[in-house]
Amino acid sequence: MTIKISGRIDSSNAAEVEKNINAQIGDFDGDIVLDAAELEYISSAGLRVILRVKKKNSSTVIVNCSTEVYEIFDMTGFTEMMDISKAYRELSVEGCEVIGEGANGIVYRTDPDTIVKVYKNPDSLDEIHNERELARKAFVLGVPTAIPYDVVKVGEYYGSVFELLNAKSFAALIRDGEDIDTLAKQSVDILKTIHSNILQDGELPSKRQEAIGWANYVKPYLPDEIGDKLLKLITEIPECNVMIHGDYHVKNIMRQGSENLLIDMDTLALGHTVFEFSQMYIAYLGFSETDPTDVKRFLGIELEEARAFFNCSVKHYFEGRDDDFISSVVDMARIIAYTRMMRRAIKHKNNSTGVVENCTKNLCKLVPATDKLYY
Repeated sequence: MTIKISGRIDSSNAAEVEKNINAQIGDFDGDIVLDAAELEYISSAGLRVILRVKKKNSSTVIVNCSTEVYEIFDMTGFTEMMDISKAYRELSVEGCEVIGEGANGIVYRTDPDTIVKVYKNPDSLDEIHNERELARKAFVLGVPTAIPYDVVKVGEYYGSVFELLNAKSFAALIRDGEDIDTLAKQSVDILKTIHSNILQDGELPSKRQEAIGWANYVKPYLPDEIGDKLLKLITEIPECNVMIHGDYHVKNIMRQGSENLLIDMDTLALGHTVFEFSQMYIAYLGFSETDPTDVKRFLGIELEEARAFFNCSVKHYFEGRDDDFISSVVDMARIIAYTRMMRRAIKHKNNSTGVVENCTKNLCKLVPATDKLYY
């Protein structure tokens, strides 16, 4: 049942408002939604009315609060006692520049100072709040990340708003002709900051457990000996509590002034760093093996630029290690990457460019020659 509360609720009319609410509820024992879209102010007398309604109907929630009214609920501790949500301002992205697009959302620049990530799932509020909490966690741990400061409605969808004054993605900087090796080194500096954080069990999802699921999924589509060994190799990767980003590429790194920041934190996980490089391989090179135009569509840079950026990133991350070691790490990452790509293509019935065949061919070549997928 939705009940509208409006105007001002204070000592002069609190009793009347409570009587009206109770009359509407009557014997109803389901969920109560108090719609505060037209509520201008609520005093302590009004708060006591809300409290008594909540005690009688434990599932009561309040929606569509203005910022001013929400702050009253927040300051008085009501947001900790019950579910209270703000009204979301409407925002149009028509004609706005698309900065990037991933599996979960599209990032637009709405003006020189602001970008908004619009989620593809219309029921994404939980995802948005989860990403905000992940961004805060990373920020506190020293990772240079932009924290969204607002949630907006974009048509039927929701978006997170970031203030990034005249920021440019690393992809845009590459298109502008900046040195790829220098940018790759800067990106590795952030990556190592992320990987320097060791968290507690369960603080973030386990990437190893997710990867075991990929291997189990593709196993029936591979020769028995390849599928069995692939699953064994992934299962034997040590469970690590290292923070990994999980979707690290040049469209998720922004330069604002002299500072580099990450803008997409919803894929944070715990795991061995080999999983990070496997996802990087997918972003820069994986799908381009069967569709050379993929990286241009996804990252907005040329394939050779993507290849150079990946190679420079690996070189700087493992600075001081010899070429054979780096080559072995890339092969480990490729095995995990092909497993994930193959699973995705099969699950989504999207094999138009021969991804499954390419992944199968490479797994059949790499897996027999590999003893472990960690370093």
